[in-house]
Amino acid sequence: MPEFLGIDTSNYTTSAAVYVSEDNRIYQTKKLLPVKEGELGLRQSDAVFHHTKQLPEMIERLFGETELSAPMTVTASARPRNTEGSYMPCFLCGEGFARSYSAVTGAKLYTTSHQIGHILAALYSADRLELVKEPFIAFHVSGGTTDCLLCEPDEDNVLSISEIGTSLDLKAGQAVDRTGVMLGLRFPCGAELEKLAAGADKYYKVKPVLKNGSCCLSGVENKCGSMLKNGESPENTARYCLDFIADTIIAMTAYAVEKHGELPLVFAGGVMSDVIIRDRIISRYPSASFAEPQFSCDNAAGVAIYGYLKSTGEK
Repeated sequence: MPEFLGIDTSNYTTSAAVYVSEDNRIYQTKKLLPVKEGELGLRQSDAVFHHTKQLPEMIERLFGETELSAPMTVTASARPRNTEGSYMPCFLCGEGFARSYSAVTGAKLYTTSHQIGHILAALYSADRLELVKEPFIAFHVSGGTTDCLLCEPDEDNVLSISEIGTSLDLKAGQAVDRTGVMLGLRFPCGAELEKLAAGADKYYKVKPVLKNGSCCLSGVENKCGSMLKNGESPENTARYCLDFIADTIIAMTAYAVEKHGELPLVFAGGVMSDVIIRDRIISRYPSASFAEPQFSCDNAAGVAIYGYLKSTGEK
């Protein structure tokens, strides 16, 4: 049975996945990197250390709890994006394992970007993998990115990605986490902030800040701090943060559609698993495709699927 192994060692999560192409099924394991209470992330040296400890455990769980055979294709996310100079040391952990696995087993080896992995995972989850054969607009919204992207078929990299817009300062995931830590939540704060925001009883008008399709999000952190200082409830503050991000993404989408036409819309990345943000976007763009939460946050599923698409494309 054709099986394709994917590895992703991002700055948030250690992930391993196997895609079984005959069943169109993903098996995956993942584990968040530990972050001390009150802190907003990890140094790269600490991330590398934790991946080194956690990756063997993820592989053991993935193959110990299933009847999967040894895949003969392995893919790792080796860089954040497919752009010159895109590099983070944490991805060396996954790439190193994949290279070693390939050398020992003779498995075909591929590498891709963390960003392409996110987009392919979203396409798989939304049952839209056929979009790799045509242009579409994708958002990658996470702790390190707030990117609006034009995606087009590419023989070498599966997808050729051009930036339409990005964040000029704070990223959406950073805004969520900084607001969450301000409210006493544990990093990463997305799930807890969403729960808190569900109890809001007041809604503030939001005015996104865009410059040629790119956004500015630093204002949301300042506004949330001001709201709390002036006695606003944590629930209403959390809701303002999420509404600001949602309306900003909607404004960026409108810019992209005006510039490139009514292309299919795909939303990927951990921030896009937030129900409040997703529902506001769907109310404006009902045909948009979203990944399920387990395929929105950092995962190796799309990386495994990349290996499948490359293998079938080379036959």
